[in-house]
Amino acid sequence: MSRSWVSPGVAYLTRGLLSVIFPTASSIIIVGSLACLQGFPVSPWLLSAMVLGAAPLGLAAYIFVDELSQRRKATRLGVRLVPRIQGRWPGNLDTLVNVVLMLEIEYLGQSVLDEMKKLGPTLNYRCLWEDYIVTTEPQHVKVSSDLYLMMIQPSSIQTILVTDFPNYVKGAKFREAADSILGTGVFNSDGETWKLHRTMTRPFFTHDRISHFEIFDRHANRAIALAKDRFRMDMAIDFQDLVSRFTLDSASEFLFGHCIDSLSVELPFPGNTLESTNTKHHPGDNAAAFTNAFSQAQHAISRRVIIGAAWPMTEILADSTAQHMKVVDKFLDPILEAALRRHSPAAKLDADETAEDQTFLDHLVKLTSDFKVIKDETLNILLAGRDTTASTLTSAIYLLAMHPEILSRLREEIISKVGPTRMPTYGDIKEMKYIQAVLNETMRLFPAVPFNVREAVHDTTWTSPEPGKKPLFVPGGVVVVYSVFLMHRRTDLWGPDALEFDPDRWLDERMQKYVLPNPYIFLPFNAGPRICLGQNFAYNQMSFMLIRLLQNFSAIALSPEPAMRPPAWWAENDGRQAIERFKPRHHLTLYAQGGMWVKMEAVDDAEVIQ
Repeated sequence: MSRSWVSPGVAYLTRGLLSVIFPTASSIIIVGSLACLQGFPVSPWLLSAMVLGAAPLGLAAYIFVDELSQRRKATRLGVRLVPRIQGRWPGNLDTLVNVVLMLEIEYLGQSVLDEMKKLGPTLNYRCLWEDYIVTTEPQHVKVSSDLYLMMIQPSSIQTILVTDFPNYVKGAKFREAADSILGTGVFNSDGETWKLHRTMTRPFFTHDRISHFEIFDRHANRAIALAKDRFRMDMAIDFQDLVSRFTLDSASEFLFGHCIDSLSVELPFPGNTLESTNTKHHPGDNAAAFTNAFSQAQHAISRRVIIGAAWPMTEILADSTAQHMKVVDKFLDPILEAALRRHSPAAKLDADETAEDQTFLDHLVKLTSDFKVIKDETLNILLAGRDTTASTLTSAIYLLAMHPEILSRLREEIISKVGPTRMPTYGDIKEMKYIQAVLNETMRLFPAVPFNVREAVHDTTWTSPEPGKKPLFVPGGVVVVYSVFLMHRRTDLWGPDALEFDPDRWLDERMQKYVLPNPYIFLPFNAGPRICLGQNFAYNQMSFMLIRLLQNFSAIALSPEPAMRPPAWWAENDGRQAIERFKPRHHLTLYAQGGMWVKMEAVDDAEVIQ
């Protein structure tokens, strides 16, 4: 992760001065000087005005040339430009401001959905004269998720996924926005760097590695004990907080061999209790501080991506991630440095240590001694191992609380296959069809990564999502945002009940009708060469935790805190927002704003929920 004493805003303005204003102003001054030498004096006032106008003149020229170039290329290819949102202010500035303001009050993705109802499933925001193409079209997603975008026939998908992947990238724009947090890790790299990280990571997610459940069990039992203690006090818990600690402790021990021990910090109390004002929140606690700082840093990435290329202008005084990443560094660096010392030439491995005994961090250190490479990859994998799994488990508990009949059926499968107390095995989980259906349906409605970003390398075209219309032109260098969150809810792809939580759609004829003919309508783990290496690890961990929870609890009820409750006006609209009882939000991953406060009825204490 690159750090600089110069703020992003100052660096951005400096680059602009050197690349646009300075050359233009210099040219004007030179022309003026030559005119004077030839006997055509130029007024100093006119020259000054021209110099001061160099920036807007340069911008206007760029906008005109870019627009003309796109239209000519589209005409030459016999295609059309992607439909654009038309704002009232120059550069669609009003649209950008509205998107930023509505993020905190509107249902997730609603503003995009409203525009798509008018323009179709693929549109261009073009904010501040920069193209931002957003799509929920599977025909585009299955290409845009990992490869060069081009006009295609379905029969050639497999070939394009393999052969043209290098032509579609994360891109310099996202990389710059995320560099101060993710560095050159696997989620923020392309080309040979990406291949290096992928190659280093893949061997650690084998079947033998991901089916060792002792780590899961130890931390699950600890989390459940904390929950039971709170329920005996007739108080709710923030399940999102609890499960984030479970996944963080599990992931840190699995990856580092060093448990972060976030479950040792007292759980937060509901805001209406005396304890909520008297509890010490341990602001200096390393694990809690790390978790909060990492989350805030991810918010910064999301904000930068939404604003676009001009995001540094919002960080003129300082890098918005700097203070958060200092906290992350303070926690993570000693762990990494200790691993490097263990594997230094002067420190030999124990002769009894085997490959199975090594942690992910040990594995990385044996491959490279580059501290930055190790740190970037570790932080990237920790993000994947903690946030995505915690997000899905939080959503699953919410949906089970909303659908007690599904919870009862899931618990019946758990008791019949595993029993009331036994630790589940990999074989148990593999045979449990309904728990996988519940998780798939959870990830369909609330995918952990609701929006994803790529950047086209070359000019290309997409097939039109509207039959009978010309294909769409996608310029090289354009940012493409694809939303599986919105795609997973489309009734034309999933049927008229697409907005309903129904795990049976993965077990009945709807699976044959919708998913099997078009598997790219379901992409919770991405697709193609960038498909998530840890998806089996995630399925195992999520299944394990759900099994352990429902072995201990027979019922779940929401107990919303004020910060968790959606605005009352959501109920007046259509779609899921009319029935939602929490506020889904996202930075890099989806989360519940205000937490997910619940009470659970323990198997050995039927009086927990009044």
